[in-house]
Amino acid sequence: MATSGTYVTEVPLKGNAEKHYKRWRDENHLFPDAIGHHIQSVDVHHGEWNSHGGIKIWNYTLDGKEEVYKEMREIDDENKTVTSRGLEGHVMEQFKVYDLIFQFSPKSEDGCVCKITMIWEKVNDEIPEPSNYMKLLKSIVADMDDHVLKA
Repeated sequence: MATSGTYVTEVPLKGNAEKHYKRWRDENHLFPDAIGHHIQSVDVHHGEWNSHGGIKIWNYTLDGKEEVYKEMREIDDENKTVTSRGLEGHVMEQFKVYDLIFQFSPKSEDGCVCKITMIWEKVNDEIPEPSNYMKLLKSIVADMDDHVLKA
């Protein structure tokens, strides 16, 4: 069993990449209203909603259990990329490294794709790989699609 790894997947989305990127970059406070079944709250701990280096605390549900995730954000406007570096929370009890990269790219006139990259390193070999976290991320991105189009 691997002690570290990288998962990569793409989620097709409707609408343009810029609109989706803006939601993930600047408007995380809207997530609980849009997809409350996944995300119960998002709070700024340090910085601003859209600041590079800002720290946010997410309360979410994974496999029916409420969890907390504290992240530091890195923003790359040129590549429409938001990187989340895990700092604390439930996932960080299992992983030394937990980085999430969301990149939004146009695919057609009325569609785009969100490429999700998860980089992880387990605390020890007994910890399972984070496939359940990747499944949750794919679901969050897909479920935000309709909400972004309505905005």
